[in-house]
Amino acid sequence: MALTFAPSPADKAALEREYGSFTPRFDANGLITAVVTDAADSMLLMVAHMNAEALALTLETGVAHYWSRSRKALWKKGETSGNLQQVVELRTDCDQDAIWLRVKVAGHDATCHTGRRSCFYRTVEARDGEAILAGDGSPPLFDADTIYRKSD
Repeated sequence: MALTFAPSPADKAALEREYGSFTPRFDANGLITAVVTDAADSMLLMVAHMNAEALALTLETGVAHYWSRSRKALWKKGETSGNLQQVVELRTDCDQDAIWLRVKVAGHDATCHTGRRSCFYRTVEARDGEAILAGDGSPPLFDADTIYRKSD
């Protein structure tokens, strides 16, 4: 039987109870924000979204699943690259509208589709009235073009 979630209560106090039912507050698009960090060193790896099916599959299998807003499809993170995310712990915030996954990443230990460990490999700063991007020096851990190459 597939895992389901009870409707989120309107009562804020009910959402904030330390114990009880997990009643995630999905947004108008049926999504909840997921913040993902490395379980060993707490590095921020990615921010994604889950729908109820992705969240249920994550809880049931222990492997992170997400909802791809661009592809409008369920997405088992690392299925193509081999960099699956094994969930060590899943937490929710006080009003249950965001979740935090602490994960161990398999394969190359890379989370980003660019081949890097983290999706947050660039810094942003204001310079001469313009917002400028700069890389943080983290190299790709695998050749993303080879892994994600689509056959013609």
